[in-house]
Amino acid sequence: MSKNAGTLSGDSSIRTWLEDPVGGPIIRDLLAQSGQDADVLRPVHRLALKRLVSLSKGAFTQQMIDELVQRVESGEVPAGSTAVPGATAAADESAAESPASAPEPEPWVEVVTAGRFAGKTVIVTGAGSGIGRATASRIAREGGRVVAVDISRERLDAFAAELPEAEIVPVAGDITDDAAIAAIVAAAGPRIDGLANIAGIMDNMTPVHEVSDAIWDRVFSINVTGTMKLMRAVIPAMLAQASGSIVNTASEAALRGSAAGVAYTASKHAVAGITKSSAFMYGPSGIRVNAVAPGPTITNIEASFGSALGAERVQLAMTILPDAAEADALAASITFLLSDDGVNVNGVILPSDGGWSVA
Repeated sequence: MSKNAGTLSGDSSIRTWLEDPVGGPIIRDLLAQSGQDADVLRPVHRLALKRLVSLSKGAFTQQMIDELVQRVESGEVPAGSTAVPGATAAADESAAESPASAPEPEPWVEVVTAGRFAGKTVIVTGAGSGIGRATASRIAREGGRVVAVDISRERLDAFAAELPEAEIVPVAGDITDDAAIAAIVAAAGPRIDGLANIAGIMDNMTPVHEVSDAIWDRVFSINVTGTMKLMRAVIPAMLAQASGSIVNTASEAALRGSAAGVAYTASKHAVAGITKSSAFMYGPSGIRVNAVAPGPTITNIEASFGSALGAERVQLAMTILPDAAEADALAASITFLLSDDGVNVNGVILPSDGGWSVA
């Protein structure tokens, strides 16, 4: 039986499972059945195994978690595996002869600050999924009134259903459309305390000599024009009340050239410029404007490659990526900047990237 057979569970990290002499072969066997290997789990190896249920969008079920635990408890090892239940003693012997491996960091746990957004109305775009949903949820659970914006009414309804006691105003619409912008502002009402511009899209990693007009225009329309239009719409209310906080979503692509294709990279540099210009213009009026620059994050935005050159160059840069963060970790950075805790922070592009920007 595995040395971890009594402790491996859905709450154990993926790394712990993979390093276990029985749990590791079992997971590798499961991945092999779908044509994958353990490398696919590297970006999320610090997460609890049970997180795969939500992250895999149905490919990994709770029943599969339960079955994996049962197989470990029985000491079952897939046929043909180099690791067998009796390998534990050999592994322990080897460990005694070599330096102990570094302890695994404890996973971050979100701590909600009750009442931090009490009495405040905050608009959050992209609220139906990923970082937007995590941010909207954090604000709502901290007492704020959230105007939750997304292109998908279905995703918004599912989000609102998760927090039935919270004050959530869902608005389905395209942030590049003037009528949708007007509906968002009308739903917020006369006082708007915060805006989290999170909705955005990725490009297809094409360099400038291969980028199409369609990709360029679509990426800039959502990432830049949509951001600008919502800022333009809410700032008059903030000027009238002499207060407000805006957080835009830049990216590591706003700080470097190796994170995406030319369209996405240029769009996020533009977001950084909009942020800094607005912080300068409106700071004396009581409005703070900042941006967060996420690194690798587990969201529903998936990278695609429309260029062989782009794939080769960007995938090379990805070899130094830190572990991917969960959307809740980005929400913690965004809500700090949005809240009064960020009172002395204005015009900052805050990397929230696990240290990628210093590599």
